[in-house]
Amino acid sequence: MYGPLFSTALLWQKWAFGAAQMMMASSSVIQIRVLQMSLGTMRPEEATRMVFEKSSALAKATEMAGRALAANKGPAEASLAGLAPYTRATRANAKRLSRRSSRPK
Repeated sequence: MYGPLFSTALLWQKWAFGAAQMMMASSSVIQIRVLQMSLGTMRPEEATRMVFEKSSALAKATEMAGRALAANKGPAEASLAGLAPYTRATRANAKRLSRRSSRPK
């Protein structure tokens, strides 16, 4: 009786947890990039990546959410699918930038 309701609630909970993780990773990325800009140590490649990664993640998120909706998976599943590209990008950036910034010079 409560199966579909419970599974939908779990999907929304999974989305909320994923969004929180993405926000934590993005805050560290923003922090490192602002520090690099203020110190003048940001590489041109990083500045270019910073601009172009947003449109790329938006296109992929729109595609993934659209595919989930086209497959009639529902709004919770579509939201989770749309969040995935942003989560992957922010986690990869956080890992890459923190590794680079902690390297001794």
